[in-house]
Amino acid sequence: MNKGMFANVEMQEMITATKETLFMTSISVAGTFILGLLLGLLLYLSGPGGLWQNKPLNWVTASLVNVFRAIPFIILILLLFPFTDFLMGTIRGPKAALPALIIGGAPFYARLVEIALKEIDKGVIEAAKSMGAKYSTIVFKVLLPESMPALISGITVTAIALIGYTAVAGVIGAGGLGDFAYFYGFQRSDFGVVLVCTLLIVVIVFVFQFIGDMISRKLDKR
Repeated sequence: MNKGMFANVEMQEMITATKETLFMTSISVAGTFILGLLLGLLLYLSGPGGLWQNKPLNWVTASLVNVFRAIPFIILILLLFPFTDFLMGTIRGPKAALPALIIGGAPFYARLVEIALKEIDKGVIEAAKSMGAKYSTIVFKVLLPESMPALISGITVTAIALIGYTAVAGVIGAGGLGDFAYFYGFQRSDFGVVLVCTLLIVVIVFVFQFIGDMISRKLDKR
């Protein structure tokens, strides 16, 4: 890539930016899966007809989820600067983007978890109750296994959204392909850099989608 519109594309720097995007995406997906799963379970279990039906708890949880879902990601990053600085010791770089990515992605995934759990046949849950199963047994042996294909599909959708979030985070110095496209492409009016970054992000999205679909299909056949 040393001619024409790609003359200014530095391969080593592009590889580094790609690694940073993959790092941010992978860690944030893992964190989002854990936190979002916990929030989604809490929404479902404390909701009407849930095992832990509790209206105040459900209202508080739902309100937190709705508030953080409503905040645009770029604004959320700015709001979390003090927290990020306290937690990570910096507000720049791939690691500094992780708190905002996880906090921004978890509420979105929590709603997908709640939807997946609500689709489970109530008869299966009632059968487990009638056999004297404890609440923990119902959660880990019934709810999660029955909803796992939908949960994987949900985290796949969330992962793709997080890839987009990493690009937004790059605009304020988080690193990755978004950072590279903005500072080395857009600000220098170099369309070649922007195009290559875009193509790499699309490839990453396709890879995550392929892996998610493959896992979901395998779980669905069990």
